[in-house]
Amino acid sequence: MYVMNKNKRLAGILLTMGILLMVPLVAMQFTNEVDWSLFDFVVMGSLLLIVGLTAEFSLRKIKATKNRIIAIAIILFIFLLIWAELAVGVFGTPFAGS
Repeated sequence: MYVMNKNKRLAGILLTMGILLMVPLVAMQFTNEVDWSLFDFVVMGSLLLIVGLTAEFSLRKIKATKNRIIAIAIILFIFLLIWAELAVGVFGTPFAGS
C-alpha cells in the first residue's frame, strides 16, 4: 500500500507539471505576448520537477506538521525567487541573462 501512495504522489507531481506547462503552450496559440522556446519549457519543466520532488522528499522525511509547513514554504519561496529572476531579472544577476 505504501508503494502505491508514493507512485500516486509522483504521478500527481508529473501531472501537475504537465498541466502547468500547458498554460504557456496554449497561450502561445492565441497571443504573440507569450513567446517561449523549447529551452524555456525545458528550464521551467526542470524547475517544476525539482520543486515537486524536493517537496515530496520533505514530506517523506519530516514528521512534524509545523516543520513540514515551514519546509514547504521555504521551498516555494525559493521557487518563486528563481522564477521571478528568470522571468524578469528582478535582481539583475547573470542567471537571468542580464
